[in-house]
Amino acid sequence: MSETAPTRFGIMTAPSQVDYQDVLRVWREADTIPEIEHAWLFDHLLPIFGDLDGPVYEGWSLLSALAAQTRRLRLGLLVTSNRFRPPAMLAKIAATVDIVSGGRLDFGIGVGSRPSHPLARREYEAHGLPFHDTAHAVGSLAEACAMIKRLWTSDRPFDFDGTYHQLTGAFGNPKPLQRPHPPILIGGRAAATLRVVAEHADLWNIPGGDIDDVIRRSALLDRYCTEIGRDPASITRSIHLPVSYDQPGATRNAIGEAIDAGFRHIVLGVPSPYPENVARWVADELITPSAQA
Repeated sequence: MSETAPTRFGIMTAPSQVDYQDVLRVWREADTIPEIEHAWLFDHLLPIFGDLDGPVYEGWSLLSALAAQTRRLRLGLLVTSNRFRPPAMLAKIAATVDIVSGGRLDFGIGVGSRPSHPLARREYEAHGLPFHDTAHAVGSLAEACAMIKRLWTSDRPFDFDGTYHQLTGAFGNPKPLQRPHPPILIGGRAAATLRVVAEHADLWNIPGGDIDDVIRRSALLDRYCTEIGRDPASITRSIHLPVSYDQPGATRNAIGEAIDAGFRHIVLGVPSPYPENVARWVADELITPSAQA
C-alpha cells in the first residue's frame, strides 16, 4: 500500500444504550467538521454491552434517517450481518440508502457475530433467525457479495443458483447512485473471510487491539490477493479503534501504530454518553495531531 496515501478519519457511534437524538446530534456536528470524513453505526438487534435489556436501534433504518439529516459524511454500517437479511433484500435496502444519501454509502458487510462470542446466539434466537456454523456463514457471504453486486449493476433480470442462495427473475431497480456500485467494505479477521475480502472488497476493516496480529492479517490478505491476481494495494486497509476520553494519548498512539502499519481508513469508536461537542473534540484531540505527526 502506498506510503503517501492520505489517511481518512471517521467516527462510529454504536446505536445502543443511547437515544436517537443523541446519535443525531453527534452526526450533525461531525457533518460540519471536514477532518471527519465518514461515520458508522453497528448492526445488532439486541445490546452486546451494558444493560442487556436496554435499547438498540435497527442499523439500516437508523442509517437512512441519518443519511437524510447529513450532507457530506460518507456513511455505513460497521458491519452489516449477512445473517440478518436475505442478500437480495439487503441490496434493495442499501440502494435506497445510497439514493437517500446522495451517493454517500460505503457498504459494510461481514459474516455476522462470532460463534465464540458469549452473546452471539441471543439476538438470533430472539428474532427467529438461524445461526449456521462458520463454514456456512463464510460461503453465504461470498455468494451474497456476488449477488448484491450483480443486482446493483445488471440491466436485465437474472437467476442465481448458488449453494446458499437462489434467486429467480432477480432485478434491482432503482440502482444505487454510485457507479458501478457503492464501495464494498468487508469486516473480519479470520482467514476464510479474508479470502472473500480478496475477491470482493474495496475496503477491509479489522478491529484494533493487537497491532501485531493486525499486521499479520494484513499480510495474509496481501497473499490471498496475489494468489488470485489482484493488486493488494487496491484494497484500502481500515481499522476500528476505541476512543478514550480520559486518555487521548493512548488513542493517538494506537492511531499512529495503525498508520505506520499501512491503514489509511481509521474509524474512531466514540463511547456513549456523548459529551457536548464530542465530534469537535475528536477532530482537535485525535485526528489533527495524528495527521500532523
